[in-house]
Amino acid sequence: MTFCLGINLGDGLVAIADTRVLSGNECLVAKKTAVYQGPGFAFFVMTSGLRSARDKILLYFEEALAKDVMTRERLYRVVNLYAQQVRKVSAEDREALESNGLKFNAFSLIGGQGTGDSNHRLFLIYPEGNWVEIGSDTPYQIIGASGYGMPILERSLHYNDSMPYAFKVGVLAFDATRRCAADVDFPMDVLLYRKGSFEFIERRYQRDELRSISDWWQERMRQSVMELPAEWIEASFPTCESP
Repeated sequence: MTFCLGINLGDGLVAIADTRVLSGNECLVAKKTAVYQGPGFAFFVMTSGLRSARDKILLYFEEALAKDVMTRERLYRVVNLYAQQVRKVSAEDREALESNGLKFNAFSLIGGQGTGDSNHRLFLIYPEGNWVEIGSDTPYQIIGASGYGMPILERSLHYNDSMPYAFKVGVLAFDATRRCAADVDFPMDVLLYRKGSFEFIERRYQRDELRSISDWWQERMRQSVMELPAEWIEASFPTCESP
């Protein structure tokens, strides 16, 4: 399983990914993010699904991108070029994978900006090669283990929030997921992009660096439950003390 989160805000992009990869009985650490930037363009690719499919898609994509430099001017063109490689790898490998009980489940997130884009953008690409844009109404998307962190994002995140605030919410979503999904864990990779900068900030966090945040959040959650209005509970436990 994987946790890759992309957040699209008015001020920029926040991307968070775990690094745990399971291969048979082995547990490995590997990047699930790739950053491409240069004069007039900057974008990232994050992936979930079979590692072998991911590596092959990225290799094909990088080769195609080097030949078609004009693609970098608009992010949707980058997404279309990437989607072509997804379909190519699917045509080559899907039948063999499925005949051996494996699923071609290559989901991807691509976010960034080109010189022809008036603003930064974020896209979700499906294993079939079709895609959707992540806009302001629901400004985030998770690929991989999506269920555990989604409640925090749904209750707390808005398009006009600041990047530091969104980063905090994203870290809490990651923390909730890695506590519940055994195959999601540290190190945690983070990408930050401010609109119009054409440059990503990259950072990797280890467990000990964020342990205090996780402990603080857990204690505040318990305290918040204790402070919930209790009249409705007292009606159900008339002879018991209020919790």
